[in-house]
Amino acid sequence: MGLELLNPKGLWLLTGLVPLVVMYILKIRRQRVRVPSTWLWQAAQRDLLAKQPFKRLLAELPLILQILALIALSIAFARPALRGGKIAGDHVAIVIDTSASMGTLVHTKDGAPATRMSEAKRAAADVVSALAPGADALVIEGAKEARLVAPLERDERHLKAAAASVDVRDVEGDLSAAVALAAERLKSLPGKKRIVVITDGALAYDAPLSAAGADLQVITVGDDAENAGIVRVDVRSGVDPSTKHEQVQVFAMVRNYGTKARDVFVTLALQSGATTGATKPAEPIASRRLLVPPNDKLPVVLTFEPKATDHGAGIVVQLSPGDALAIDDVAYGRVPTGLKMPVTLASSADYSWVQRALEADPTIDLRKLTLEQLTTVNIEPDAFVIVEGACPDPLPGHDAMVIGPPAGTCLGIDVGKAVDNPTITSWEAGDPRLRFLTLDGVMIARTLELKAQGAGASLVRAPTTTLIADASIPGRMLTIVGFDVAESNWPLKASFVLFVRNVVELARLHRAQGVAGPARTGEPLRVAVPAGTEAITIEGPGLPANGLPVAARLGFAIVPPLERAGLYSLRWTTPHVGGALVSANLTSEKESDVRARPVLVDANAGAGAATVHASKVVDAHNEWGSWLALLAAAIILFDVWWLTRKPRAAVATAPRSTEAA
Repeated sequence: MGLELLNPKGLWLLTGLVPLVVMYILKIRRQRVRVPSTWLWQAAQRDLLAKQPFKRLLAELPLILQILALIALSIAFARPALRGGKIAGDHVAIVIDTSASMGTLVHTKDGAPATRMSEAKRAAADVVSALAPGADALVIEGAKEARLVAPLERDERHLKAAAASVDVRDVEGDLSAAVALAAERLKSLPGKKRIVVITDGALAYDAPLSAAGADLQVITVGDDAENAGIVRVDVRSGVDPSTKHEQVQVFAMVRNYGTKARDVFVTLALQSGATTGATKPAEPIASRRLLVPPNDKLPVVLTFEPKATDHGAGIVVQLSPGDALAIDDVAYGRVPTGLKMPVTLASSADYSWVQRALEADPTIDLRKLTLEQLTTVNIEPDAFVIVEGACPDPLPGHDAMVIGPPAGTCLGIDVGKAVDNPTITSWEAGDPRLRFLTLDGVMIARTLELKAQGAGASLVRAPTTTLIADASIPGRMLTIVGFDVAESNWPLKASFVLFVRNVVELARLHRAQGVAGPARTGEPLRVAVPAGTEAITIEGPGLPANGLPVAARLGFAIVPPLERAGLYSLRWTTPHVGGALVSANLTSEKESDVRARPVLVDANAGAGAATVHASKVVDAHNEWGSWLALLAAAIILFDVWWLTRKPRAAVATAPRSTEAA
């Protein structure tokens, strides 16, 4: 056990000993009084005649009592503490929860701002200080994924520095991977092994924690807290029913986890460029007031009419006033591109049935190119590209459809020999491109054989071949029609127009989601980029100042899991200079629920399995300053009694008589 003073400044009270002693040696100012005799005062004659202002210090009982009381009070204010014991284990793994809920504010005695994470760091430091002599430890941080912070070592300073370096991540909590990593690191070591998990218990995945071969102890931090947050956000383009103008519709779901109704404001602002959420957004453009019932949720829809320069800009949805958890009081989105879908049709024909079907849709911005212009003209990266009679590589745009490709390989699908008069036998009615239509009565004069492999790749089938194939890759919808529609009666059927409308609407949906689909923190970000792009640079919260380079291939890139919510800026230089903005959000109902709840521990987690709060953990400081304060109070009371007691009366005794012998 080691003695520590948690508040050494309390020892300044010992300076009161100086004036106390001075009071006992300082002579009082005497008054001249006439008395009948000075015989009784001869013992004090020397002091009466002394000219010095001080007298000799005498060891009086009141002085000794007051000195003892002052020393006891001074040490009590210094908050002396002993540690309750040592961590049982030769090898200890300290797992610290770094999920978003660990950023919840907590109330401190001195009113200083603190979070559950700061409490967890103090608890981790206590665990390190309580390690048994000769024991070693390692530090792991766990949220949605586990990460080794400090390897196994005995240096107390390094371990405490490692525990102090961890920080909250804007991701959901799942400590199973972190506990499994700790068990794996300790598995091959001899002696007694122990895993200490420090968490607030607000986990998105509440599977019981288990560590085979090691004792498991859970230390919880934070008290019960009430919180309200944005648990869902979605952005769509629409049309204002009254003005018939384009309208951006932002849908947000606000949930209240408290026991009382919350009166909140939900505001919407535009933000250009990457932001961490700490940057003050622009002036709000829409706002709504909500009264959210206790333990309930309410939807809210905020709308505005975008300007031409607003398309692709960032959206910040803010919940105010703020509460215990700040990260779920803000959500991010992206202004969708315009309502008109850019479609590029590349064909050698002067006019085609596909062009006719596209021109019938007023929501399409059609651009007609020749096959030669397809490789020279700059095409929008989110445009839907249709190519007739060719299969260029790379294929520009985002989603694409090839009609009547030449023999060879097209978008990964082998295009074989010609087949005359194929009969349609079946089609994938569940595919979005073929919904609400029937191909009965469609006759085809000639097609090329498509060798589509895998389930779902064959969309429309004949007895011996595939007529329409799906060549999609992650993040990009690609469709191949093996025949020239002019060599069939399909354009005369309503199903043809419906098919063209379906593929365009699906491309419109992908375009509305931006270059990336809805991204959540802690998950990889799938980014669609122009075909031919080899690398992108992503900038945003939590990333290096000069951005994070990410390789791109086949029209998309996979960004590693993002650990901060916010807006991220993408840049690329090939095949042309471009960029975009994407958003990442926490939006987790379980992570926003910061109310205290137990941590599940597997019954087979070891003989030493236990769950305790950080304020009651055996390794924490055991303060005994209150006992010293009580002792000081007792001494003062005794001193008061001693000074105010009545002196005992002297008993007179008769003189013994002597008789003469």
